[in-house]
Amino acid sequence: MRSAEWQARIECAGQVVGAGFLITPRTVLTCAHVVHEGAAEALAVTFTERPGSAPVPARIVAEGGWAGGATDLGDLAVLELAHEVEIAPAALAPVDTAYGRQPRKLVVYGFPVGFDEGTLAEYRVTAPQLINQEWMQLEAWQPDGQPLEPGFSGAAVTLVDTGEVVGMVTAAAGAPGVRNGRMMPTEVMARHWPDLAGLVPTSDHGTADRARLRELVERAVRAGLDCDPVRLYRAAAGPLDPEPPPEGFDSLRSAALFVLCEIDGEDAAATVSRFTEHVEALFRAPVETPTAPEWSPILVDLRHSGAGDGQVRVEVSAYSGGRRHPVGSDTVPQSRLHGYVQERIEAAFGYLTPGSDELIAFALPRDWIDLPVDRWASAPDDDTPLGCVYPLVVTDQARRRAGARHQLTRAWNRLDAVSGAQLHRVECGTPQEPRRLRVRLRQPDACLAGFGTAPAAPRTRPHFDTTLTAPAPVVVWSRGGCDSGPEEPCAGGADCTGKSFLDQLDSCVSDVPPAELPRRILELREEADAEDEHWARDIQLLWDDPRVFTDPHGETGAAHARSPVA
Repeated sequence: MRSAEWQARIECAGQVVGAGFLITPRTVLTCAHVVHEGAAEALAVTFTERPGSAPVPARIVAEGGWAGGATDLGDLAVLELAHEVEIAPAALAPVDTAYGRQPRKLVVYGFPVGFDEGTLAEYRVTAPQLINQEWMQLEAWQPDGQPLEPGFSGAAVTLVDTGEVVGMVTAAAGAPGVRNGRMMPTEVMARHWPDLAGLVPTSDHGTADRARLRELVERAVRAGLDCDPVRLYRAAAGPLDPEPPPEGFDSLRSAALFVLCEIDGEDAAATVSRFTEHVEALFRAPVETPTAPEWSPILVDLRHSGAGDGQVRVEVSAYSGGRRHPVGSDTVPQSRLHGYVQERIEAAFGYLTPGSDELIAFALPRDWIDLPVDRWASAPDDDTPLGCVYPLVVTDQARRRAGARHQLTRAWNRLDAVSGAQLHRVECGTPQEPRRLRVRLRQPDACLAGFGTAPAAPRTRPHFDTTLTAPAPVVVWSRGGCDSGPEEPCAGGADCTGKSFLDQLDSCVSDVPPAELPRRILELREEADAEDEHWARDIQLLWDDPRVFTDPHGETGAAHARSPVA
C-alpha cells in the first residue's frame, strides 16, 4: 500500500460518490452504480494521495452491462480521464492470489461520509467460491474493524503485503452489525471489460519478481530513460514466447505488462529475469574508457540452393542474450537476393539488445568468399553501401563445423590479451609452401593473415585455402588484389599493388585489438567510399569469433538440414 497514489476518489458536481483506481495513465475503474445517477459531464477524479492535486475531468467510456439492481451483474464502469496523469497505475495480482491456505489480509481504501481524505478497512475472502459466478464474499479481518459502507464502492481490494489489486468492492452487507460485503475479482472484471485481461499477470511469475520489475520500470519512467520497448522485449523473449503485438508497445510499462500477463509456462520466470536485467541496464552509466565491443551479430547465411542455377538459399538470424533468433529463411532467385537480405536484416535489428554493438556477418561458400556484400545497398531507399553503415565481416561455411569452431575458440581466447593485430603477409611472390604457412598460422601469436591478391588468384589460392583451414582467426585481402596476369607473375616488388595494400593495412591495424577489427574496417570503408582511389575500397574482412555466435545448434549447419528442394 506504500505510495498508492493510484487510489482515486470519484466525484460528481463536487460531491464524493465513491472510490476507484487508476489502471493506466488515463483510465480509472469504478462501479457502475457509483456514476449511474450523476450528470456525465460533471464527473471528476481526484487522487487524494497527492494532496493539493486538482480534480481531473472524466467520462464513462465503457460499462459492464449493469441493469441497475443491487444484485444485477456487470457493476463496472470504465472512466477515461481528460488527460494522462503522472502516477504509476495500480498493479494487478494473478487471479488466484486473493485466497490461500492461510487467510490473506486484504486492504480497502474508501471514502465514507466524514472521510473525504480516505480511510482504510481490513478484510479477507471468506472462500474462493464465486457467488453467482460474479462475486467473492468479503468478511472483516477484525470483528470491530471499519465496516464497508457507502463511499467504499469501486475501491480496489489489495493484498496488504504486495499492494497488488485482486478485485473491486461492489456491495456491503446492508444489515446493521454485519461486517461483510462483496468484491468483483479481476477475472470477472476482465470478463465484463476484455481490455483488462492484458493487465492481469499470470501465476507463473513470482511475487518478488513482479515487484522488482515494476519497481525498476517505474524508476525508469520517472527518470525519463530512453529505450525501445520492442527491442527490449525481443532481447529478453525466449524461443517459445509470443511475438510483440503488431502495433508494438507504446511505453516501457506496456512491454513490462506484456511480459507479466502474456507469458506463462516453465520458462516464464527466465523471461521476466532477462527483461528485468535489460531494464536495470538502462540505469548504468556509460563507460568512459574504451572497451572491447560485445558484438550482437546478424548472421546472413547464403548457400547454393540445389534448386537450379540462379537460386540461393538464404537464412537470416539475430544473436542476442546468449541465444539465436531465426528471422527468416527462403530460396530466392539472385535477382531478388539483395532485396530479401535488406528486409531480413532490418527485421533482425528488432531482436538485438538495445545499445549493443551490431555486427553484420555473411557466411558464404568458399567459391563465393569474394562476394562484395559490403558494397550492397543498405536499404531500398538508401544506396549507402552496407559495409559503410555497419561493421561487416564474412566467414567461410566450412569453418562453421564443430572441429573448426573449437580450434577458433581456443585461438580467440588467446587473442583477448593481444593489444594489436599482428599481420602475417602473404605476398604475390611468396616462396613459402602452403604447409609451412599452416605451421606458422597455428603458432600462439598468429592472428591476422593478409593477402596481396584475391582468393581466386591461381598462384596464391592454395595458400588461401590453407589459411582458412589452419584456421587463421582473421584474414584480410583486397578483392582487386594485384592485377598481374599468369603469364607475367608478380614478384611482389615495390610496384606491386598487393604489396602496397599490405603496407597500408599493416599501418592501420597493428595497434587495433583483434576484437575491434570490424569497427576499424568500417572506418576504412567509409574513408574509401569518399575517395575514388582509396587503397581500402575493395577490402574484404574474414573475421570469425565463434564466441559471438552462441547458439549451440547454429555452428553445425543444422539450420539448413532440411533440403531446399524437398
